Amino acid sequence: MKHDDLKHDGDPELRDVEGNRLIVRYTPNERSNHWITSITFVLLASSGLAMFHPAMSWLYFVLGGGQWTRILHPFIGVAMFLSFLILMLRFWHHNYLDRNDVQWMKQMDDVLNNREDRLPEIGRYNAGQKLLFFTMVVCLFLLLASGIVIWRRYFSFYFPIGVIRLASVVHAAAAFVLIVGIIVHIYAALWVKGSIGAMTRGTVTYGWARKHHPRWFREVIGK
Repeated sequence: MKHDDLKHDGDPELRDVEGNRLIVRYTPNERSNHWITSITFVLLASSGLAMFHPAMSWLYFVLGGGQWTRILHPFIGVAMFLSFLILMLRFWHHNYLDRNDVQWMKQMDDVLNNREDRLPEIGRYNAGQKLLFFTMVVCLFLLLASGIVIWRRYFSFYFPIGVIRLASVVHAAAAFVLIVGIIVHIYAALWVKGSIGAMTRGTVTYGWARKHHPRWFREVIGK
């Protein structure tokens, strides 16, 4: 892309690239934060499944074998939690549920059939994205708390065996819900064309923003 092809028009959130008017949806820092969280999640999900059941033991190779997996898994877990904590603080105020979100959920048939013109105006995120966000928040805090209890090298000897067993069950259940939630997140990103590009390039077109997030579009344009 040539320098002359990029015009900011006085606002860093509004761009004109080769005739296509674009809106910045995610800054470079936000995208980096997201991908660090995503990469650590993949490492944790694969290594966690390897330790969870013998049928998944082939996934030990991801972190270099069984011994390295047991050593690295909790440290990567702490790294993911800290990365997600930053992500959570950045986007928390965009994920409050309002009346439009309740109505959006009531019109799930229209959502599944892509009849967006019948839906209430959506802000930066729709109700489904907001619910997934809070599900991830709950799961990450449960995983951190239960993970500390079962982290044998440093903490497990502080807790009675009954607490450790309960923490193991909570850890597995929270991990299962989180993995399912991330699968839904990926599917939704693939379903709505342009969503993945927003997290790789950082921008979306005016048309995409107006169609999928009209209230957010007006807020940005209004700046």
